[in-house]
Amino acid sequence: MGDRGGTGGSRRRRTGSRPSSQGGGGPAAAEEEVRDVGAGGDAPAPDKDKDGGANVGSGPWDLRCHRVQDSLFSSDSGFSNYRGILNWCVVMLILSNARLFLENLIKYGILVDPIQVVSLFLKDPYSWPALCLVIVANIFAVAAFQVEKRLAVGALTEQAGLLLHVLNLATILCFPAAVAFLQESITPVGSVLALMVYTILFLKLVSYRDVNLWCRERRARGKTKPASAGKKANGAVPQRAGTVSYPDNLTYRDLYYFLFAPTLCYELNFPRSPRIRKRFLLRRLLEMLFFTQLQVGLIQQWMVPTIQNSMKPFKDMDYSRIIERLLKLAVPNHLIWLIFFYWLFHSCLNAVAELMQFGDREFYRDWWNSESVTYFWQNWNIPVHKWCIRHFYKPMLRRGSSKWVARTGVFLTSAFFHEYLVSIPLRMFRLWAFTGMMAQIPLAWIVSRFFRGNYGNAAVWLTLIIGQPVAVLMYVHDYYVLHHEAVTGGP
Repeated sequence: MGDRGGTGGSRRRRTGSRPSSQGGGGPAAAEEEVRDVGAGGDAPAPDKDKDGGANVGSGPWDLRCHRVQDSLFSSDSGFSNYRGILNWCVVMLILSNARLFLENLIKYGILVDPIQVVSLFLKDPYSWPALCLVIVANIFAVAAFQVEKRLAVGALTEQAGLLLHVLNLATILCFPAAVAFLQESITPVGSVLALMVYTILFLKLVSYRDVNLWCRERRARGKTKPASAGKKANGAVPQRAGTVSYPDNLTYRDLYYFLFAPTLCYELNFPRSPRIRKRFLLRRLLEMLFFTQLQVGLIQQWMVPTIQNSMKPFKDMDYSRIIERLLKLAVPNHLIWLIFFYWLFHSCLNAVAELMQFGDREFYRDWWNSESVTYFWQNWNIPVHKWCIRHFYKPMLRRGSSKWVARTGVFLTSAFFHEYLVSIPLRMFRLWAFTGMMAQIPLAWIVSRFFRGNYGNAAVWLTLIIGQPVAVLMYVHDYYVLHHEAVTGGP
């Protein structure tokens, strides 16, 4: 192979072409060539051929082939490109889960049944209580709207308006809970969906009431200021062309745009995208369809048999078998949770936002890089996090509460709604979800105190992978004991 045109190659050519008084060889020539390398003592990198190896014609450069350097896995090496190892992990994950999937098929056969999915939503094809509950929810939205209309024109005092809002919001939580608990024809899945709609409506109407109250307070302050400050009195500050100011926002169009928008925080002028991107929307809709089918299939084929096989160890209190079943359930449960996250926060919310030309698409942040439990809860569900900060955490701080008390209050509220969405549909109160949420407070302290960096991130992942199956098994066991064993053990 010929020499390349690098500096080293030119230097070698010049050295090799010099006339030597000693006949062109021997130690003197070698010393001269080594000295020609440079005063630093380290030889430049030898020429590479096109395959990445050293040029076979490098000659005297082979006298020195070592230098001070660290192994790549050492932290001092500065090496960070582990893409190949990540790909290996993905391949191993696929192969191991493929083996589990094949084992499941051999053991149980095909368990996926679309008809059974329909039965989860309906007991009686002529009775649709969950859908009726969702339709009735419009009454509470209109009631909140009418209260705000009368407050805007001064027909109600602020105290009377607050009382009416509190009664309306309390009814939003109590009415569907009573129907779900007392109506025999409603299924647990249908009850969960209806209660989720009412919970979202509750959070949205709290924000709707607060923002309109802030606008009234700003308008009242503006009336007492000089005329130069008057243009800052209504709604957004300062006003731009095409924006809506208070009380012009109090229309049914504005209300229902907010109710269907993928956000829990109200404002008078939402950021809007210029157009609907049809290809983007089609991709999101196809993702919704695909991941819905995938979740249903994984639950029926993988999770249900594992849960059913876990009942006997729980009944016998066989702790080793319980732990084995817990670990076996952790893999499908976590996989389904990850798919559900992508399905909801990326596919569904982006599809709705695209249809409504809603501009703010920050529905999640990089929670997978969480090095603390607190960071995870602040970044995995941005709509809820924004609502908690805007309408709960900051108001508590303004009223003089400490940050620790305000943070504990946020977790208490979250724990209440988690238990609300689980216990009422199952018609049993075991407080596992409430306890799990409140346990996040000491867990957050432990992780931040004893685990940092990658260890903290691993601790967060471990709590996600193991914590959820524990709650699932607890509720399933209690539900099984309450409904199935009571029936089989009865007279």
